[in-house]
Amino acid sequence: MASNINPTIRRRRLGQELRKLREGRNMTAEQVADRLLVSQSKISRLENGRRSISQRDVRDLCGVYEVEDQRIVDLLMQMAKESRQQGWWHAFGDVPYSIYIGFETDAESLRIYSPQVVPGLLQTSSYAEAVITGALPETSTAEIEKRVRVRLRRQDRITMEKDPLRLWAVLDEAALRRVVGNRHLMREQLEHLAEVMQLPQVTVQVLPFDVGAHPGLNGQYAILEFTNEDDPSVVYIEGVTSDLYLEKAPDVQQYSLMYEHLRAQALNVEQSRQLILDIAKEYAKQG
Repeated sequence: MASNINPTIRRRRLGQELRKLREGRNMTAEQVADRLLVSQSKISRLENGRRSISQRDVRDLCGVYEVEDQRIVDLLMQMAKESRQQGWWHAFGDVPYSIYIGFETDAESLRIYSPQVVPGLLQTSSYAEAVITGALPETSTAEIEKRVRVRLRRQDRITMEKDPLRLWAVLDEAALRRVVGNRHLMREQLEHLAEVMQLPQVTVQVLPFDVGAHPGLNGQYAILEFTNEDDPSVVYIEGVTSDLYLEKAPDVQQYSLMYEHLRAQALNVEQSRQLILDIAKEYAKQG
């Protein structure tokens, strides 16, 4: 079995196939749940890929859907087995946003709007530690260190030689002006950001303060797109206690349209890089 199978993507694809089988039988999730004596929410989580799917789950569902082709059953059972493999992030223990990491690991491109801080894929280790410490003041030192290691490991996606992640980030000027840690740390972070911007697969634009009101005022979000046509795009919105994943085409289209407006209102790449370097110099003068 291939060692690079992404369990998050496998669960998502398997869930899509199970939903197709249910809809093909003109059954609701509630009807299926009643047949299997489980909750409707379990059926929904299985279909949207948010819950691990066992081979027993697949067998029971295929029975309800009266799937007679054993080849289909065997394929779904294999997908269930592969979906329970561990991704690289599982080596770090319990990672709160593991579903997102799974998507990010397999994505072809990622568009991010970040109004408050520099995105994780573009952070230095010191900045990442300061951000996590400030955002999660009750978190232990060991947990902070683990999260920093995971964040740095994620950055391999934009630096790998073969098929790197194509990253487009729009940052609000506030993300550059907000002093995270101290001014010396901020200078290093902005200089790092300016350097990473020179990678052909990385594009960064800054939305200056004088733009005024804009479509991103509701907060940060990310849009992930995939090479395989069977994997629809996903909008990811990070929350405090839970995260939101939007996969319906109208939702993705709406957020994509908002992103196009943000890109159009932001400074171009060269202007953005110059502003980043200018602010870094300001931090250097301030000590």
